[in-house]
Amino acid sequence: MHVLGMDLSDDSLKGTPHRVAKMYVKEVFSGLNPSGKPTTKLFDNKYNYDQMLVEKDITFYSHCEHHFVPIFGKAHVAYFSSGKVIGLSKINRIVQYFSKRPQVQERLTVQIAEELKKLLKTEDVAVVMDAKHMCVSSRGVGDTNSQTGTAHFSGKFNDQAVRSEFLNYVNSNASS
Repeated sequence: MHVLGMDLSDDSLKGTPHRVAKMYVKEVFSGLNPSGKPTTKLFDNKYNYDQMLVEKDITFYSHCEHHFVPIFGKAHVAYFSSGKVIGLSKINRIVQYFSKRPQVQERLTVQIAEELKKLLKTEDVAVVMDAKHMCVSSRGVGDTNSQTGTAHFSGKFNDQAVRSEFLNYVNSNASS
């Protein structure tokens, strides 16, 4: 703010440096604090559900580590149970936790997948992310229409039929 020549004695700007610092530490980059990592409880798969479970259209907000401008979009996550299941909201919380740090979308996709594989003790995990990057749309090239997609497929999702089933579901407009 000093470099920009802003008058920090102005009553509207006086507390801004503190507010911005607090916002970055407590909110925007809260995923850097290990104590904020979601605790997860797994449940026995008592119903022997052996098909993929999909949690789609998980809204996430992150920040580009190169420019500190927003990245926002949807995450789509699926897994096959290895005997345990996770509470659905925990999938969303895991996406949020890893999103709340300076990021590149490729790393974010892998971090979510690796965390789920570790927690669920299965390799059968898929993560697809579609996002808008403000570093592309609000600066530089100024392209407001492009989106970035990343994916991580492991285990059963390396089978083309299983992967296609997941992607068809993600791309469907089915709503409940």
